[in-house]
Amino acid sequence: MELGMVGLGRMGLNMSTRLVQAGHRVVGFARRKEIVDQAATQGIAPAYTLEALVKALTPPRALWLMVPAGPPTEDAVQAALGLLGPGDTLIDGGNSYYKDTMRRAELARAKGVHFVDVGTSGGIWGLKEGYSLMIGGEPEDVARLRPLFEALAPAANAGWGRVGNTGTGHFVKMVHNGIEYGLMEAYAEGFAILAAKEEFGLDLAQISNIWRQGSVVRSWLLDLAAEALKDPVALAQIAPVVQDSGEGRWTAIESLDLNVSAPVILLALERRIRSREKDPLVEKMLSALRQQFGGHAITKE
Repeated sequence: MELGMVGLGRMGLNMSTRLVQAGHRVVGFARRKEIVDQAATQGIAPAYTLEALVKALTPPRALWLMVPAGPPTEDAVQAALGLLGPGDTLIDGGNSYYKDTMRRAELARAKGVHFVDVGTSGGIWGLKEGYSLMIGGEPEDVARLRPLFEALAPAANAGWGRVGNTGTGHFVKMVHNGIEYGLMEAYAEGFAILAAKEEFGLDLAQISNIWRQGSVVRSWLLDLAAEALKDPVALAQIAPVVQDSGEGRWTAIESLDLNVSAPVILLALERRIRSREKDPLVEKMLSALRQQFGGHAITKE
């Protein structure tokens, strides 16, 4: 099958490479020429403009966007819809907000362009292990693209599926990432407690490897934790600042809108936000208030 890939960052490049390895033709475009040149060395047909990419595909065309959520995706959708025609398919495989996806799908339909959203998980390991694909779109559109999904997934019959109409793929991926926040927080807190028991001199790397076999907390995230714990010096050099790319935040908001209690996800998000505060006022106010009402001592910087 033939596909146009817009966005050749690490994820887009790895996905394109996996498709090429499976025998599919991929035409790739990125804004920077050197990235397109690099992709060409891996069997991806180069396109140096979006117009050239679209012209290189045989109608009905399938164009996959793998660009950051927000304005970059909005700009890419608008540009693509200006070039695609009736019967073509536009696929958004990034981490777009599902309500934006539903709006963009309506814009596509008005032009006769099919729209499919694919929540994609797998990170940098996807090239080797395959990707988990949560797909939203019309059944016939998903069926037509099935060879691509089968090639990208861990197996032809596992790790991917249509979860509903347009928007549902990104909604499911959003919640997936919210769960991920909670899991990561739990692992981090657990290892922090182990490390704090200094008199036991526990080997965190050893413990993580024990847990990887037979334990009820074994998982791929634990495998990754074990890798990180192999080098405690490198770990100690990492600043305690954790970013969030939006999905956990959207999941938290959705839980409030739906009146669904989700304290673990909410707290995990709060911890990430707290890690980025350079001069937190909260604790200063707490200490000041204790001094005001109780005369408690304060610690000055």
